[in-house]
Amino acid sequence: MLLSPSSSPVDFFTRPSDLKESQRLFHGRGHHFEGLEHVCIDWISPALLITFFAEPDPEWLQDLVDELISIFPEAKSIQVQYRCRRGAPFEVMHGETVNQLVAVEEELKYHIALGKAQNTGLFLDMKNGRQWLRNNSKGLNVLNLFSYTCGFSVAAIAGGARQVVNVDMSKPALSTGRENHRLNDHNLDGVLFQGVDIFKSWGRIKKPGPYDILVSDPPSFQKGSVNIQRDYHKIIRRIPQLVKPDGWVMLCLNSPDLDDAFLLGEVEEHCPECQLVQKIENPVVFQDAQAGKGLKVYLFKYLVDQ
Repeated sequence: MLLSPSSSPVDFFTRPSDLKESQRLFHGRGHHFEGLEHVCIDWISPALLITFFAEPDPEWLQDLVDELISIFPEAKSIQVQYRCRRGAPFEVMHGETVNQLVAVEEELKYHIALGKAQNTGLFLDMKNGRQWLRNNSKGLNVLNLFSYTCGFSVAAIAGGARQVVNVDMSKPALSTGRENHRLNDHNLDGVLFQGVDIFKSWGRIKKPGPYDILVSDPPSFQKGSVNIQRDYHKIIRRIPQLVKPDGWVMLCLNSPDLDDAFLLGEVEEHCPECQLVQKIENPVVFQDAQAGKGLKVYLFKYLVDQ
């Protein structure tokens, strides 16, 4: 089924004043715009990326591209990613075939790869979580579980963290993470990269601890690896072995099928010593009209008698 909405995403956002900053321009997945729930648009200079979660009508898509060209004459490339198709392929709709970009967020830089994989290298909705970590990691030892390309690690080192331990099964993602640090001229002496299965490597993960801050940002599902509805408690129950008393725990949940109550319930059952401090709200553009559907990020203090 081809979707041809009566309205256009450009009716609902204005051209940003700062084109250096990478950002989500339009977030149809937030369910605020009827008929456009399948469309997202990102600006990562000098490119625009349109993501579709359902097949668009070709004429409607071309009209959208033409509108974007008029609003962003600086765009050297406008590309579409079809998350609705097998393999999430990319298509260049305007300009150059640009495969490598550098996203800029609060003056920090991150490598972005278009056309290679479903995820491009940085989750823009996690901006506020990275900012909290940057503001609160000075002199601290940070554990970054499911680190992907080490966005949290870059933020922590920029904030003066003493050490960050990045853990992810994907060694290519960790390699990109290492390059992200180099892109920001970071000293790598205090940055560790562990390409291991988290659920089978607790002893190795524990060794550089105990940690002042634990960050867990798992995928919702990876075949043969992670089913977060089944597995999140396996992480939460390890907190006493990993985190210092009075340490911070940031738990993230990005499944639209699991709400806030699921995450809070898992913590209450499997590590009741974690006291809820706050929910880190998503950037405004990512806030969802349907409660519990968008990214959930909660901050806890691990409180025990010493």
